[in-house]
Amino acid sequence: MNKIDLIEKEYLKKSVPEFNVGDEVKVHLKVQEGDKSRIQIFAGTVIRKRGRGINTSFSVLKEIREDIVEKSFLLHSPQVEKIAVTTKGKVRRSKLYHLRKKHPGNK
Repeated sequence: MNKIDLIEKEYLKKSVPEFNVGDEVKVHLKVQEGDKSRIQIFAGTVIRKRGRGINTSFSVLKEIREDIVEKSFLLHSPQVEKIAVTTKGKVRRSKLYHLRKKHPGNK
């Protein structure tokens, strides 16, 4: 183990659920508004997972009123409160970018 891994080890979250591309997840985000903070939930399908260690990130795609919204998150970020897996998916691809063009309005 090199020195960078030793430093990053203390910033890694202990309780991260096991999820993969294609799973439906609910990401609970900590949102700071002035002096108040609240939890906002972003639910959707995981379309990408990349990186390792502290640099692990994933992208979630959801459809809201005929629009498609994609958001990327750092897995070990302090803004990500928790991740809940609602449905396990079965996919054959590691990246599901084709879901971005699923809606007929998107080209």
